[in-house]
Amino acid sequence: MATLIVQDGELIVALSRWEKAGALHGDVRVPLAGVEDVSVSAQPFADLRGLRAPGTGCPRVIALGTFRYSGGKDFAALYRRRPAVIVRLRDAGFRRLLIAADDAEAVAARIREAR
Repeated sequence: MATLIVQDGELIVALSRWEKAGALHGDVRVPLAGVEDVSVSAQPFADLRGLRAPGTGCPRVIALGTFRYSGGKDFAALYRRRPAVIVRLRDAGFRRLLIAADDAEAVAARIREAR
């Protein structure tokens, strides 16, 4: 499962080998200064918007990759029945990161504290 790491002034979405293959994307790195807001969603599939391109998915089961919509794009690594951390960004390649985490509240708090 993808991991959110705060390191050297960056927020890194570290993907497993299988996630990289499914998302058709490598690890995502954004500056912490670009983090606008961090929240937690118990139903993250409801927060998805746009069309997946490129990536892999099965509705309400898995969503890996880039989701494009009018006005921007998001990166998602979501899995059924797992809460997610939603990171809203500014001045970055993505508008939001939606990343599943077993302890989403603790991960969100760690990111808030670091920025």
